Amino acid sequence: MKALTKTLAAAAAALLAGAAQADITIGVSLPLTGPASGLGIPMANYIKLWPTSIAGEKLNVIVLDDATDPTKGVTNAKKFISEDKADIIMGSAATPVAIAMAGPIAESETVQFMFSPAVLPAGKDTWAFRLPQGTAVMAHAMIEHMKKLGVKTVGFLGYTDAYGESWLNDFKAQSAALNGPQVIAAERFARADTSVTAQALKLVSANPDAILVVASGSGAAMPHKAIVERGYKGKIYQTHAAASRDLVRVGGKDVEGAYVVSGPAVIPEQLPASHPSKAMAADFVAKYEKAYGPGSRNQFGGHAYDTIVVLEKAVPMALKKAKPGTKEFRAALRDAVETMGRTVVSHGVLNYTKDNHWGFTTETGVILKVVNGDWKVE
Repeated sequence: MKALTKTLAAAAAALLAGAAQADITIGVSLPLTGPASGLGIPMANYIKLWPTSIAGEKLNVIVLDDATDPTKGVTNAKKFISEDKADIIMGSAATPVAIAMAGPIAESETVQFMFSPAVLPAGKDTWAFRLPQGTAVMAHAMIEHMKKLGVKTVGFLGYTDAYGESWLNDFKAQSAALNGPQVIAAERFARADTSVTAQALKLVSANPDAILVVASGSGAAMPHKAIVERGYKGKIYQTHAAASRDLVRVGGKDVEGAYVVSGPAVIPEQLPASHPSKAMAADFVAKYEKAYGPGSRNQFGGHAYDTIVVLEKAVPMALKKAKPGTKEFRAALRDAVETMGRTVVSHGVLNYTKDNHWGFTTETGVILKVVNGDWKVE
């Protein structure tokens, strides 16, 4: 009897150990400090609202700060891989950091959900899926709006890094394809810069019909204010990395009238009933603002919301093939995301495929205008 008891106890312990090993471990690297913290903090805020399990499997979520530093992001990624044995790695919200992380993550054959529109070389994104809209998709919406307003020439003021360059390249390519405005002057600055006076003066002297500012979070307000303070009277556009209250809070009256391209998640009340994302966006806003207060909604928290929508669809598919904690599960999860089909999220409609790890279509972008310190859909 004692031997049988010991055998049963051992079997129970093995079952419990198996259950623990079946937890889905998710490593998340976010810029909680540094220049891109305005993106990372809202994402971390929504991650706190995530469910504790998916398809009966407990979520073990580990969030680390990458400080908007590519080197730190790589260190985080390697920790997730070697120490935490992560099934999924997410991040970063800062494009240069997300790109740096992609190498070791791909080598480990782990799915990476990028929280930035990071561009990787052809054939290098086998394991990487983007949750934010790509720059080409958002540039499409912006250019169509510019055409409606008669904008013929554009000045560019953006980051020197991968996010800035991808916007400049995609804007030019989309504009050429859509017979849109021409970029007649381009100036750049570093994320950590505290002044762009010289660049602003050059752009104002060029006198384009509109200026496109490519920056993120609260950092997008500084170049915007510099342009206005130099006497520019034309139209100013901002990218989806600036679609947060930080732009309005820091920019104040200087950002009144600014145009910001965004996903639909931040303005569900202004979407028509026929919009596919209206219900999802309303659900995101309700949950986020219940936790963090009225008016706290933002583009970036919406991406963290959408991540769970994707996982709740893909994880059950992957579990049919393998258990978490295995190489087979990571491969099954990648295959599931590629084949899960049309998926409505708060930011539009995703349809990942083996050859398209961006997902969003050109219809996803909406143009917001800052009116009396609030967003108004154009």
